[in-house]
Amino acid sequence: MWANRICFQETGPTMVSDEYSDPSIMNYLGDRKTTMLGNNFSEYHVNEPPRLVLDKLDKMLFRVVSRVGQQAGSRLHKETSDML
Repeated sequence: MWANRICFQETGPTMVSDEYSDPSIMNYLGDRKTTMLGNNFSEYHVNEPPRLVLDKLDKMLFRVVSRVGQQAGSRLHKETSDML
């Protein structure tokens, strides 16, 4: 299972993922789904800084597998029983 992306800033809000993410994970993070004026897609945002979002995902056993730049984003992965 993949968490598509987390865009980093020093403080919140944090853009967490796209509109196709698992709603149960987004609900756990306390995200809100938003669509910016002029865009034909939605994104999930949370008011917390990235560090707190990553701490919550760590509790769900997600692990960072790649990072792009210092403040650009990360890709996370969670092992599932069918992958073992």
